[in-house]
Amino acid sequence: MSNQIWLSQLRKHRAIAVIRASTMELGEQMAMAVACGGMQLIEITWNSDRAAELIAKLRAELPDCLIGTGTLFNVQQLKNAIASGAQFLFSPHVDMAMITAAVAKDVPIIPGALTPTEIVSAWHQGASCVKVFPVQALGGASYISSLQGPLGHIPLIPTGGVTLENAPEFIQAGAVAVGLSSELFPKKLVAVENWQAIAQHAGKLIQHLA
Repeated sequence: MSNQIWLSQLRKHRAIAVIRASTMELGEQMAMAVACGGMQLIEITWNSDRAAELIAKLRAELPDCLIGTGTLFNVQQLKNAIASGAQFLFSPHVDMAMITAAVAKDVPIIPGALTPTEIVSAWHQGASCVKVFPVQALGGASYISSLQGPLGHIPLIPTGGVTLENAPEFIQAGAVAVGLSSELFPKKLVAVENWQAIAQHAGKLIQHLA
């Protein structure tokens, strides 16, 4: 998938559901719930149970969604993720070897960065866009807004501190999309498997960002 197609999907959907699951079955149910709520960008963290299997299964079960992965730390994990069918790749840090490997396979990679230097470095190395993490540590949406003057040409995806309530603020501040994990999947709802409530969370988020 080219970076152009990936960016067009980000601008269309605006939100990525980030799933970290202790069992493959739980991860599948979480993905199905947010997809039912209307979300079409789903990230399965690589440290989830049987992540490769889950990605492959969701690619078949949710053909209208883009299924990617995150929490990738090295080139071998990245290659394994691509082999499993991951359509986009997130990492918590900037690693030139990982970016080069992803670009060679034409799979969008979104490294994590926080400072302007890190963000520009990732972009120059070939990142499709940059994950700003943890964004709340530097002021949330106001930090994204302050980056727009010098770095407005770089698509940014803030995570870590994005909520259902403040997500629109990040888009208004200039973010191309946002990533949410625990805010979409409250532990209490997951524990009792209240997938309808989680689907409603997802639907509410999509409405807020429309």
